[in-house]
Amino acid sequence: MDDERSEPMPELHLSTVTRTQGNNAALTDGTVAPHGAVLDLVDVPVLVQAFRRMVRENAFDVSEMAFTTYLVAKAHGARFTALPVFLVRGFHHGAIRVAGGGIAPKDLEGRRVGVNRGYTVTTGVWARGVLAAEHGVDLDAVTWVCSGDEHVREYGPPANVESMPPGDDLARMLAEGRIDAAIGVDAGVPLIPDPDGAGVAALRRDGHYPINHLVVVRDEVLDAHPGLAADLFSAFAEAKNRYVARLRAGSVENATDRMYARVMDVTGADPLPYGIAPNRGAIEALLDHAVAQHILDGRPDVASLFAEGTHDLAG
Repeated sequence: MDDERSEPMPELHLSTVTRTQGNNAALTDGTVAPHGAVLDLVDVPVLVQAFRRMVRENAFDVSEMAFTTYLVAKAHGARFTALPVFLVRGFHHGAIRVAGGGIAPKDLEGRRVGVNRGYTVTTGVWARGVLAAEHGVDLDAVTWVCSGDEHVREYGPPANVESMPPGDDLARMLAEGRIDAAIGVDAGVPLIPDPDGAGVAALRRDGHYPINHLVVVRDEVLDAHPGLAADLFSAFAEAKNRYVARLRAGSVENATDRMYARVMDVTGADPLPYGIAPNRGAIEALLDHAVAQHILDGRPDVASLFAEGTHDLAG
């Protein structure tokens, strides 16, 4: 009888954009790989341009993406779905800058505040959330001046949002007094004193620990490959756990490492948990801010935001 040999299954190649950082370095260098798939890394030097291409062209199979960009895109029919893999976190108390001292958060009411890029940029959402939740600022009483347009073309900002004059610069506008504060610019001084301490205090007080970036996968790919979402989640989690093990061993090389190490010291837990359950508080908080800031018209169910097969995973 002839020797019958089964043909090997072809590898699934996935065009992938993600910025190499501690928690995914083992994926981008190939040390860790998802079961049955190869991540073909696409170099997009300015990461936010990858977000835009994904939102507007569905350009990649797998892509890192800002969380609020995802929420807005999903609300407008985007054909990709997130994994509960949260690649970037941080505190945004220091993102709100003023030209000098003598101004308090409540003083921003009735004034003009710049926002780097679009109104829906995730840092801006979290920073405005800090102003509202911790300092009682009426966000609707502020005029928000954005330096760029929105990734999601279909989104229309509220009436108190305007565009920066063409060719202008938020840092220059701040220095010249044409805006009273700015979010996400490298200028001036922090509005909130000791912003790092304020972020840690908010973490201790109410578990405030913002998520900035997650991972999305084209729906066509998820539909064609049942089990892929869980396999990708497992690979991202394995890469992250190797990074966290290094942090626990004292390997701290940069400011990001120091921030995660400090969170680990404060909480006694993994500073980069993946999965819905360990992040529900942060997800719910971002949804609250997005609705209050007129970014989302309605509040989606948390589970509906994430791929089938990942809802009960944690890593």
